[in-house]
Amino acid sequence: MASSDPQSTPTDDENDLAVSPDTVRRVVGALGDSDRAVLLASIEDVHPADIADLLEQLPPEDRKAFVELAGDDLPTDILAELEEGVRDDVVEALDDDFLAEVVGDLDTDDAVYLLEDMDDARKREVLDALPIADRVAIQRSLDYPDYSAGRMMQRELVAAPAFWTVGQTIDMMRARDDLPEDFYEIIVVDPSHRPMGTIALSKIMGAKRPATLDGLMDRDYRSFKVEQPQEDVAYAFNQYHLVSAPVLDETGRLAGVITIDDAMQVLDEESEEDLMRLGGVGDEDLSDTVSEIAKQRLPWLAVNLATAIIASVIIAQFDMVIEQIVALAVLMTIVASMGGNAGTQTLTVAVRALATKDITSTNAWRIISRECLVGIVNGIVFGVVMGVATWLWYGDPGLGVVLGVAMIVNMLVAALAGILIPIGLEKIGADPALASAVFVTTVTDVVGFFAFLGLAAIVLL
Repeated sequence: MASSDPQSTPTDDENDLAVSPDTVRRVVGALGDSDRAVLLASIEDVHPADIADLLEQLPPEDRKAFVELAGDDLPTDILAELEEGVRDDVVEALDDDFLAEVVGDLDTDDAVYLLEDMDDARKREVLDALPIADRVAIQRSLDYPDYSAGRMMQRELVAAPAFWTVGQTIDMMRARDDLPEDFYEIIVVDPSHRPMGTIALSKIMGAKRPATLDGLMDRDYRSFKVEQPQEDVAYAFNQYHLVSAPVLDETGRLAGVITIDDAMQVLDEESEEDLMRLGGVGDEDLSDTVSEIAKQRLPWLAVNLATAIIASVIIAQFDMVIEQIVALAVLMTIVASMGGNAGTQTLTVAVRALATKDITSTNAWRIISRECLVGIVNGIVFGVVMGVATWLWYGDPGLGVVLGVAMIVNMLVAALAGILIPIGLEKIGADPALASAVFVTTVTDVVGFFAFLGLAAIVLL
């Protein structure tokens, strides 16, 4: 625990960017001994995000014990930090009255995150325990589509009419006891509660009290519709360096506000999702059970098995060639492997560029041409290297030429597949990160084996 002396030197724990192993051991020991005092003392100075990480490291039964032992002293800030699987375990262990109290203290977006996956009966019990204003606000947000701006936004915001002065606005904020915990801008609205502009708090604090909001507000602001996908919101925040932005309902009236922390969390989730899907592992978390993980991985492993069978069928067409030139069996995997790696490199760049909207109709062909040239250059380099090595190894220059040419062909095809397949999938509305890897691997394997063995049949026999 940190010293109360303001001049004291921070401990190693305080400098760490994650919960320390010693803290984890103390917490696990406290759970084993059912020692509430030790548990609370162990997490007293730990950041809520790190406590959430700690809970994610524990098995489900220990999470439940943690919640029950902490009781009403459970740091409620951790609930919005938990990944979905762990969140559900923790929320299930909370009694309804305490959960309703927690939900009532949270911003709307965090409250929605806790409630959205609950069964309808319990969700209704928790909502019924809330004050009517909170209940209506949360229920309205829950009615919006999953992964939309309406789900992301918080309804707690500060709005003022354009004719107000800076002095009136400051006095209003000082008088209110329900200001959002964190906000960065004041939204200027017309009599119909439609946004007219925004004013940064820094501008408010630097202006004279008699100045009107109409003269200070920024009319060139970005807003979002409640139905807009959350990935579009996150992209706009990152692209245009937004700090906060108003969200409009179906009639164009102000419904809520999205802040930078929520947008960046979505951006991080989208990037992680793309990475996981490129690996064919879906949306699994470290907290998932064996059956949940197996269920998510099995379908893509089955697809990979099917593509491997296709490649095997291609090889089987040249079994007589392989029998006569045994070296082909040793060398053909090199062609397919190099093509697969080259395709994965291009695919990774393409999927990321599509996610960040860097590939457009304007530059698509230029990028495709560039990737083709890269594939040809890399194919020539490695084709020459492996062709010469094969010649020296087997003493057969023809075999070296076949391997080199096949590698050039497959590297070019890999580059084309790596860029065209994700672009094509996006054009038809499919997730390019979800299925691209399987298709690219299939193309490079089939083309690699066919080019190498086919050339060998023509040139060497």
